[in-house]
Amino acid sequence: MKSSEKITLSLISLSHLLVHAQMMVFPTLLLVFNREFSLGMDSLGLMVTCSLFMFGLGAIPAGILERRWGGKRLLLVYQIGSIIGGLTIILAQDVIQITLGLAILGLSSSIYHPAGLTILSKSINNLSKGMAVHGIAGSIGLALGPLLAGTTAEFGPWQLSYLIFVLTQFCLLILTYFYIDSFYEYIEEINQQNDVVVLNNDKFSIILYFIVVIALGFSFGGFTSYMPSLFAMQTDGIFQLFPETFKAGFFTTLVFLSGIVGQSLGGYLGDKYNRSSILLIIMIINIPILVLMGFSTGWYLFFLSIGLGVTYFSNQPISNVILADLTSNNQRGIGYGIAFFLSFGVGGFSPSICGLIIELFSINMIFPFMAISLIPGLVAGWFLDKRFKYQHASQNISLYEIT
Repeated sequence: MKSSEKITLSLISLSHLLVHAQMMVFPTLLLVFNREFSLGMDSLGLMVTCSLFMFGLGAIPAGILERRWGGKRLLLVYQIGSIIGGLTIILAQDVIQITLGLAILGLSSSIYHPAGLTILSKSINNLSKGMAVHGIAGSIGLALGPLLAGTTAEFGPWQLSYLIFVLTQFCLLILTYFYIDSFYEYIEEINQQNDVVVLNNDKFSIILYFIVVIALGFSFGGFTSYMPSLFAMQTDGIFQLFPETFKAGFFTTLVFLSGIVGQSLGGYLGDKYNRSSILLIIMIINIPILVLMGFSTGWYLFFLSIGLGVTYFSNQPISNVILADLTSNNQRGIGYGIAFFLSFGVGGFSPSICGLIIELFSINMIFPFMAISLIPGLVAGWFLDKRFKYQHASQNISLYEIT
């Protein structure tokens, strides 16, 4: 990999890390807000939904603007907006102001994925591996957010974790302004001369792909929002030695760190085997794991969660490259925008629904519900796999040479 590609990948991956880290702070602190503001899980779930819906909503206009403004400007807007959202939460005096800050943070973060993924898809030669590195950074962010939030809330004010991310975003803002433009424009110019369109007029396959994205996003919104609380409430034995809030952050961090293994595995499999088939297998494996998590405690819960981290996150580099297979360079920004709106916007309703399930039944029941929510994606994934195999066979194109 050229040095220019490494610098671009590093800065984009750092942005990805911060996106997911700052979005995981509030779910980790649900029990803190439950006590401090006397809010039920249904109300807290609605606050999470507000943040996640905005996280998805801004992705479509961001995808459109990527072609007009370019990746650098959008990344700067994301970083500035994240700083404003974080400061709003830190200075908030009531729940409404906190919710406003969460919405600003979600809307700003929504800008990142269409810009960052489009830059990578145009600038990295080994795309599945590049997406794996990018995904690993996101998994580290998902792991870092709960750990930082749980630790600061246990030993200091909960606002401190948001302050840390505000300061980090400010540093990234400076690096992006001075470094990313020259490398990205040079790489993009070269890739535009070698633009190859693959399956870009296959609208039905794109629809099937989007159904898969909705199912995976809905499941992701549910288990990531309530996994910290599950660890805090459902662990026993040696786990009782840890404070509740610290458990919520620490063990969730270990699960998301296992996602790094999944991202690496997905990047390897995506370059070596049929990506649509691998994606289908990943969804099949996720279903029984989610069901069993709802009926497990202690070490069983912990190891099942580690398994979920590996299997779920292995889908991300594969699914991101599949969308690149389905779109041309000119379509890719809006393609990623729509995908992330469906994943985080539509999927963002999951925490609200799961909050109601908790109030009516228990926190355990949301995990079997997340397993059921994957079934429509499983059906769509099966049809998508068949269409990929048929179209590549008819064109006499190797499934494993396209990135």
